[in-house]
Amino acid sequence: MEKYSIKMRASQNIRGRNLHISGAEKIVSKEQVKTYAEALVERGLNHSKGNADLLNIKIEKINEEDILYLNAPSVTTTRTESVEEGREEIIKFLKDLHIERIDEVMHFLDETYAMRGAMLLDIRTMKRMEPDYMRGIRATYMDKERDTVGIIHNNDEKKDGNHDEEKKCYEKNHYEEAVVLATKVMNCPGMIGEICISDDPDYVTGYVASKIHGYRRITKIKEQGSDKGGRIFLFDSEVATVEEAIEFLQNKRVIVRGIKELEKKRTECQNKKTNKWDRLEKKVQEFHEKNIYRTMKKITSAQGSHITVDGRELVLMASNSYLDLTAHPYIKQRCHAIVDRYGFGSGGSRLTTGNTDLHEKLEEKIAEFKGCESSIVFNTGYVANLAVISAMTEPDDIIFSDELNHASIIDGCRLSKAKCIIYKHNDMNDLEMKIRENPCKNGLVVSDAVFSMDGDILNLPEFIRICKEHNLFSMVDEAHSTGVIGETGHGIVEYFGNIYKPDILMGTLSKSIGGEGGYVAGTRILIDYLRNTARGFIFSTSLSPVTIAADLAGIELIEKEPQRIEKLRNNIRFFCNCLAENGIMVKSDTAIIPIIVGDEKKAMELSEYLYNNGFYISAIRYPTVKKGEARLRVALMSGHTQAELEKVAKLIGKYYTNL
Repeated sequence: MEKYSIKMRASQNIRGRNLHISGAEKIVSKEQVKTYAEALVERGLNHSKGNADLLNIKIEKINEEDILYLNAPSVTTTRTESVEEGREEIIKFLKDLHIERIDEVMHFLDETYAMRGAMLLDIRTMKRMEPDYMRGIRATYMDKERDTVGIIHNNDEKKDGNHDEEKKCYEKNHYEEAVVLATKVMNCPGMIGEICISDDPDYVTGYVASKIHGYRRITKIKEQGSDKGGRIFLFDSEVATVEEAIEFLQNKRVIVRGIKELEKKRTECQNKKTNKWDRLEKKVQEFHEKNIYRTMKKITSAQGSHITVDGRELVLMASNSYLDLTAHPYIKQRCHAIVDRYGFGSGGSRLTTGNTDLHEKLEEKIAEFKGCESSIVFNTGYVANLAVISAMTEPDDIIFSDELNHASIIDGCRLSKAKCIIYKHNDMNDLEMKIRENPCKNGLVVSDAVFSMDGDILNLPEFIRICKEHNLFSMVDEAHSTGVIGETGHGIVEYFGNIYKPDILMGTLSKSIGGEGGYVAGTRILIDYLRNTARGFIFSTSLSPVTIAADLAGIELIEKEPQRIEKLRNNIRFFCNCLAENGIMVKSDTAIIPIIVGDEKKAMELSEYLYNNGFYISAIRYPTVKKGEARLRVALMSGHTQAELEKVAKLIGKYYTNL
C-alpha cells in the first residue's frame, strides 16, 4: 500500500523574525492524505501560542521498503507535585545513565527553551554536536502504525464511516506523538537517552526516555501557562558518529507499532480513580461482603486450654499448643534463670554475634529428638520453609508440592527459581505420574506431615519410596505432627515405625513444644550446606536466649511427661466419638479436627455461637482454604477435660444440624 509523509510547520513573524509555534507530521495511506492534511492545517492555524503568519505543508510519497518498524517501549508514569520534583526526577534519570556532569546537562536543558529542535549533547565531552545551534536537530519522518483502511473522502462524502478515526486526526495527542518521537530517538545509533519538556503552555507533563527506562512520563515538569520547553538528545560519540545519528533522526522513515495498545491501557488507567487508597478500601469492603474479613480477639492471659478474652474465661480449642506447654511451670522457671544470665536480646545473626551455647544445645537436642545427625534453627517455621526451599533448588530444578501444603511451603516454592508442579492431595499415584511426566536432573518433593486444615497424615512410606526411586530430595514439614503422632510424640517417622526418614525433616518449635522458632533436621552435610546458603538463617537476628531456653525445656517435657501425649490421644478419640453421637461423622488421628460448614458466613456464625457459649474455636475461610470449604478448625489440647469436649460436641451438633 502506498504511503505518504505529511509535514506541517507553522510560524509567526515577530519583529521581523519567523518564530516557530507549531509542527507535526503523519505517515498515512494515499486515501488518508486529504483528511490528515486538512487536520494539520487546522491545527497550525489554531494554536495556544498564537496565530500563524506562515504555514507550510509538505506531502511526499515514501517507499514501503524504506520504512523501519519499531515496537513502542514500556510506559511508566512518575507523579510529581511541583517543578522542583520534576527536575529531581530528571536528575535521577541522568544518574541511572551514569552521567557524571549532571549539573552541566541541567544547565544545557535551560538553554534549549529558545530552540526549534533538540540539542544533540555529547555526554563524553559535554559539547553540543548539532550543526545549527538555533535550529537544533529535528527528528522527522515518523508516526504511529494506524489502521490500513482509515478515513476516505471522495467529493466530501465519507465512504468509510470511521467517525472516531476522523475525530482523532483533528485532535493533538501529546502522549502518542511523544512516544513515537521517543521510540525513534532511543533507537538512534549512539543515543543513550532523551529529556523532553513540551513548549505547549497548556501541557505541563514532560518525559525522559532510554532503552533502559523505556518512556517515563513526569506529570509536572513546568508551570501551567509556561511556553518554555526544550529537548536534549543524550549522545555517546564513542558508539556512533554524529553524521550517523543525524542521518537517522532526520531521514529514516519510522513507524511505531503498539501505540494503540498503550493508549488503551492509559485510558483505562485515567478512567480509574487516582486516589492510591481507593484500591485498598475497595478490597477491605470486599472482605466484609464475602465474609472473609479477619479480626483479632485480645487475649489477656497465658495461652492454655483456658484463656481470658474481654474479661471472660473461655475454653480454647483453636490453639496449636497441643500439649498445653506454653505456661508450664518448668518452662517459666527455666526462662527466669536464663534472663538473669543472658538478658533478653541476642544482638545479631548466628554467624556474627548471635550464637550462644544455648543455641547449639537446642540444635543438638533437636537432632537427638528427631534421630538425625544435625539440625539448624530458624526464627519461625515460615522462614525455615522459605529459606530451605530456596536454598535447595536452582532454576533448572523442579519442585513437586502437595496441593494442600501450608502457605509457607507454597511461598517458598514461588520465591525459588525452580519450576513448581502441584500434585493431588496425598495422592502418591498422581505424584509418581507427575514425576514421570516431568523428568529433571535435580528436584525436590515437599509435603506436610500432618495437614494443617484437614488433620490427615502423609503416606510417608510411599512418599519416601517414590523420592528414592526417582533420586529426588524428600522434604516433610512436621509442624503439626511433633508431639502429636508417634508412640512417644516424636512425629511422623516414629508413627511409621522409624523405618522411613525424609532427607529434610522440617518442623516448628511453636506448637506442641510450646515455644517459638523453626528448624530443619537431617544429615550433617545438609545442615552445613544450609548454614552457608539459607538466607533466612544468614540474614536474621537469632532468637532470644530466653526463647531458646523455652524451646529446650519444651522438648525435655515431651520426653519426661509422655502422659501428655497419651492424654491428647485419648481426647482425640473421645471427641470424635462425641461428635458422632451428635450427628457429625469426623475421623482424625491428629489434634486437628475439621468441622466442614461450606458457607463462609455460616462458619462465622457457628464460631460466634460457640464463643458466646464459652468456647473459642476459629472459623477458617478463604484464602486459607478453598472458597466454599469454610470450616471450624478444632485443635485439641491435652489439657481439655472430657466434660468440656462432650459439651462443645453437643453445641456444635445442635447448631450444625440446623445449617
